Amino acid sequence: MTNQKHDLFAEIARLKKEKNAIILAHYYQEPDIQDLADEIGDSLALARAAQKTQAKIILFCGVHFMAEGAKILNPQSKVLMPDLRAGCSLSDSCPPEQFRAYRNQHPDHFVVSYINCSAEIKAQSDVICTSSNAVQIVNRVPKDRPILFAPDRNLGAWVEKQTGRKLLKWQGACIVHETFSQRKLIDLQVRHPDAELIAHPECEPELLQLAHFIGSTSALLGYVGKSAKAAFIVATEEGILHQMRKNHPEKFFIPAPPNHACACNECPFMRLNTLEKVYTTLRDESPEITMTEDLRLRALRPLERMMEWSH
Repeated sequence: MTNQKHDLFAEIARLKKEKNAIILAHYYQEPDIQDLADEIGDSLALARAAQKTQAKIILFCGVHFMAEGAKILNPQSKVLMPDLRAGCSLSDSCPPEQFRAYRNQHPDHFVVSYINCSAEIKAQSDVICTSSNAVQIVNRVPKDRPILFAPDRNLGAWVEKQTGRKLLKWQGACIVHETFSQRKLIDLQVRHPDAELIAHPECEPELLQLAHFIGSTSALLGYVGKSAKAAFIVATEEGILHQMRKNHPEKFFIPAPPNHACACNECPFMRLNTLEKVYTTLRDESPEITMTEDLRLRALRPLERMMEWSH
């Protein structure tokens, strides 16, 4: 570790103690941020961590909807985010006014929204789900209620297959998970015949048909530990490979190739958060996530229902 990086780690640790702060980080963050986080996990694990913490400050290293979720679940804590521009292409694909109009066209539908959405979309939903619990949540919806699933069409299609429930799907998608090239993946499988392809359910159905295992980020992480295989092609955001390599240094992990010669399997929004921004955000206690109490309470109800249905 360079002296500058070491100093930043030390200063962040000092500020955390001084300010009674906790750092929550998603698996898609850069390795340095993952290494200094107090809690690292997928959306469901981080929501639970945000809900239960007694810390005065929550510094959320992820994207905007995740930090919003922390504020919704824990209004007593001040919620900070290193870069407010760290949005989400999937969340952006579901504008609140358009969704409201669509929902009004289907008033009898029970609305299940993936956690990768804004507080405004959560507030219009009956229950929230994550990729970890989407199947479980959909199975809890009364059988006599038709379901509107938003915003990810690929996760929705996968959940349909797992549950046998017909879903009316909002046509949103994640730019990272839609960049993976089926042709390049097949080429990788030919070159690494002993490697298992594991994929996130946000990937397109054609790619998921090639996968040996499909699951959330935490499920993918757990699977590589249980599998007897020594090599894996990983079709999700590349940040998860850091934890896989830390937990299983004896195994070989190959990031799935995108369609183009670029770093498209890195989420550009997640990567806006840096070690330097974590330090300045904690030092200045800014930028802060805020919302009206009315919006927070309306978004809280479907999140609490998810927590109840996930036990």
